[in-house]
Amino acid sequence: MDIKSKNKKRKWSTIIILLIIILFISLIISSVTGSAKISNIQILKMLLHKIPFIGGKISVDWKESSEVIFFRIRLPRVVLGMLIGSALAVAGTTYQAIFKNPMADPYIIGVSAGAAFGANLAILMGFSLSLFGLSPISLFAFLGSIIVTFFVYNVSKIGRKIHVETLLLSGIAIGAFLSAVTSFMMYIAGDKLHQMVYWMMGGLWTSSWADVRNVIIFIIVGIIIILFHSRELNLLLMGDETAQNLGVDVTRVKKILLAASSLITAFAVSVSGLIGFVGLVIPHIMRIIVGPDHRILIPTSALFGAIFLVLADAAARVVLSPTEIPVGIITAFFGGPFFTYLLLKRKKSIF
Repeated sequence: MDIKSKNKKRKWSTIIILLIIILFISLIISSVTGSAKISNIQILKMLLHKIPFIGGKISVDWKESSEVIFFRIRLPRVVLGMLIGSALAVAGTTYQAIFKNPMADPYIIGVSAGAAFGANLAILMGFSLSLFGLSPISLFAFLGSIIVTFFVYNVSKIGRKIHVETLLLSGIAIGAFLSAVTSFMMYIAGDKLHQMVYWMMGGLWTSSWADVRNVIIFIIVGIIIILFHSRELNLLLMGDETAQNLGVDVTRVKKILLAASSLITAFAVSVSGLIGFVGLVIPHIMRIIVGPDHRILIPTSALFGAIFLVLADAAARVVLSPTEIPVGIITAFFGGPFFTYLLLKRKKSIF
């Protein structure tokens, strides 16, 4: 291994370690944030109290309500926010590489439109069906995402090949149609409109350990699959023909990556609602810091996506405390101006 490669790996390791430390600090900040005041010392004691052989030596000097708030409300919310942030950021990174489009995000092929349609249908009809621990709204949001993705994929497939341009256009078309249907459902929703609007804005206020259990395996496995194909993603950026000549089975790799990124997006959306800008902005920020190599871009995007959404959710709890606002508003508030800055910077570089 030459000196250049060693320096690159050392730099990558340093960045990942730094992001892990920042993520840990973010988790602590989010855990202590809220209308109920719980100190860092109390949280540390409560965590130690749960550890066998150590817990018995910890004196219980906190209220029972504090323990319930931390373990049943805040902790699952923080963990879920971390998973969803990572999923959306990695999916955005993957879509931008596959489509060779810096404007691509996790919702580009109709995932959001399908989720919104499914969730609002469940709310409007008052469905009580649940499966695998998913609530009716989460279940129908997930099903809507998967069905739309499957439909768009099949529309864009000619023979055994996937035509990326057709995939993109069909996603936009079906998304526009379902958005119109969703708007009509909201128009006739009556007293259920408030619930629909809140879901569309995205939030983590209903987070539970059941939600974490339902998505954690699928999101982690999906991210690992995408990370495993990071070399192929690098080659796809050079063009399909070049990648094919370098030994990449382009059609097969695109199928795997589209399936994995759509799956993790669908699971994320099913429990959080629509949270925008995470998958659009985070990959651009990390490209500025670490460059376009997906071997480092994917893991750093996952970590920074988790950091961003965990801190955004903490902000959502304190901006209008004790009232909570949807985290989707916070991500749009920060993401919109930053992305505008990126577009202006790109415009200057072109002209």
